[in-house]
Order: sequence, then C-alpha cells, then structure tokens
Amino acid sequence: MQDVSIQVIARMHSDFPSKFGIPRQSNLVENLRSTIVFEPEYRNRDSLRGIEGFSHLWIIWQFSESVRSGWSPTVRPPRLGGNARMGVFATRSPFRPNSIGLSCVRLESIETTPDLGTVIHVTGADLMDGTPIFDIKPYIPYADCHPDAIGGFTDAAEDFLLDVIFPENLLKQLPENKRQVAISVLSHDPRPSYQRKPERIYGLPFAGFDIRFQVAEKTLTVCEVVPL
Repeated sequence: MQDVSIQVIARMHSDFPSKFGIPRQSNLVENLRSTIVFEPEYRNRDSLRGIEGFSHLWIIWQFSESVRSGWSPTVRPPRLGGNARMGVFATRSPFRPNSIGLSCVRLESIETTPDLGTVIHVTGADLMDGTPIFDIKPYIPYADCHPDAIGGFTDAAEDFLLDVIFPENLLKQLPENKRQVAISVLSHDPRPSYQRKPERIYGLPFAGFDIRFQVAEKTLTVCEVVPL
C-alpha cells in the first residue's frame, strides 16, 4: 500500500470543544461562525489573492477524533437511526479508510491580524475547534451546483428536526450573538442515534457553556446552562 504525505495547512476555531452536537453536515446551521487560522509556514497573504471574489469555499479536513487503524466496508448512518448499515462510500461517516472530511462554507471576510496573520471568517462549518485542515478551494457554481441532484437516504433529513423549548431565563445566560445559533444546533438533534431515552439528560458543550437538555418525542427542552 502506498503512503502519501499530506500537510496540515490550517486549523478551524469554532464554538465546539468536542464533536458532540456538531451539525452533521455543513450549512445545516447557516449562522454558525468559525475562523480558519493558518499554520505559521502558510501565513502568506498572497496565497489568498483573489479569494474575496468567491462567496463559498470547500474545506478539506481530517476527522481528527475518529482516526482508526482499520476500516469497515459498512457503517451505520445516524439519519437511519443507527441500525441500518450502508456502504461507507455511500455515506459521509467519519469512519473511513482515510479520515478525510469535505465541507462547503460561506466566506464572510478576510482579516489580517498582528499575531495570527491572515485569517478567514466563515459561516456554516461543521468542524470541531482545532480540526486540522488540509486544503481550501473555491466553490464554483457552474461546476459544483447540481439543482437536480438526488440525495438518496438523506432526502428525508428535515424529518429529524426537533422543536426546541429554551426557557428565556436560561437563554439569557448565553451571549446574545450565540442564542439563535444554539437553538438551531439543538433543533438538529445532537444526540447519538443509538441514545433515545427521554429521561436522560444530555450536555452540549458550546461557546463556553454546557447546555443540558432532555428530548421527549419531537421536543427538546433545555434544563440548565452551566459555564464551562
């Protein structure tokens, strides 16, 4: 088997300190803000020349928390309840022969900072804080957009959305600019597909807080917000 060398060029800075609760695909939570910070040897402003002309970017990255020595030809997609098996190459599961992820994000702005060089601010990313990034490419509408595409078993994804009850007194504990984002993240059901006990209290680490909640039927209720 041939080995290929690949370099980490940047890392994602996001509000998710762990993989629990991260949206399962990019752009599910469109107002989720993140920042791409380049590794020191790649902090060259010229490498981004012309990128401002694009609205979206492709991010190629590593499932750094899911690296395994072996692989399985089938996996259990969360959107199928965690029971049905599908071929690994028919899914976006992190458990792959090569733990590589692909995400499309919206480019919000480019900023030159005194300590981190030029950084990229994006929205809609589905990456954990510190995720290694291998490459960044522009999204090209005429080549990348396929309005007539069929999504297979993922076409029913909206059926999994939850109604979120977030009491006002608890919601106010979050920074104002994180409140609607947190509700959106919760509505996509952060629970693992194999855990569906209504009496269980789950904790979502997000933006410096532990948001604790329960789910009964199609309703998620926030019970407590605790600073981390």
